[in-house]
Amino acid sequence: MSENKAYRSGFATLIGRPNVGKSTLMNHLIGQKIAITSNKPQTTRNRIQTVLTLPEGQIVFLDTPGIHKAKNKLGDYMVGVAERTLNEVDVILWLVEPTTFIGAGERHIIERLKKTNTPVILVVNKTDTVKREEVVKAIDTYRKELDFREVVPVSARRGDNTDTLVQCIFQCLPYGPAFYDEDTVTDQPTRQIVAELIREKALRLLSDEIPHGIAVSVESMKARKGIYDIEATIVCERESHKGIIIGRGGRMLKQIGSQSRPEIEDLLECRVNLQLWVKVKKDWRDSDFLLKNFGYHPQDLDPHS
Repeated sequence: MSENKAYRSGFATLIGRPNVGKSTLMNHLIGQKIAITSNKPQTTRNRIQTVLTLPEGQIVFLDTPGIHKAKNKLGDYMVGVAERTLNEVDVILWLVEPTTFIGAGERHIIERLKKTNTPVILVVNKTDTVKREEVVKAIDTYRKELDFREVVPVSARRGDNTDTLVQCIFQCLPYGPAFYDEDTVTDQPTRQIVAELIREKALRLLSDEIPHGIAVSVESMKARKGIYDIEATIVCERESHKGIIIGRGGRMLKQIGSQSRPEIEDLLECRVNLQLWVKVKKDWRDSDFLLKNFGYHPQDLDPHS
């Protein structure tokens, strides 16, 4: 691949308000589920790196946490991860919804983007939810705010117009050899993906006040004769939350496990024996020690390293 002088390779970051569809779009583009999705904001907590390799080049995507007003140390970490990537990549994909209303969150992102020299592609997502005229109006509204390299309307859920988006991204990347071999899909450790798949099911099944207060830690993964034995702990902040996560007669915890298992088996390509536990760690989202323990530690954010 490196001998092809027309070959392009580089880094693209996906930014946007929480719940705008960044993880859904990235999963669709690479053709594999790596980032978890849910209808609850702040689902993505770490920067997730995935790789799309095509004959014409390689795109390394960085899916960042949504940019929002932080309420605790975990929130500060998440916003910091998202904002520090802006000057480190070759192109920024800013995802917005197809509306003419530009709220405080979008204004905050606009101010950040004005301070970077990185080219920005505006991606108007969820085009399948409104009429075409509404999409056109949204594009006209956002064009007045920033000088975009391209504006691409898409439906991440259905995959509409995503091929066009990929070609626009390639136009922003420098010529050069691939950073990863063609079989690489993500830099995420398997344990981390397993933990995130479990957290996704918990996010979808639990009531609104609990999900932000949970983390998942995979304690052990052991392979034996075509089966993986996995033990994982769901950590919450309150005793009352622990009871809700376990559910009457353990039903909720069993449901989280039964919904997680098939996707973990797809990931590992073998049968899985999954054991889930629940522990209370009061105010873990404001504890530097516990944040690091659960994998949310500020690391070297240079995507080229």
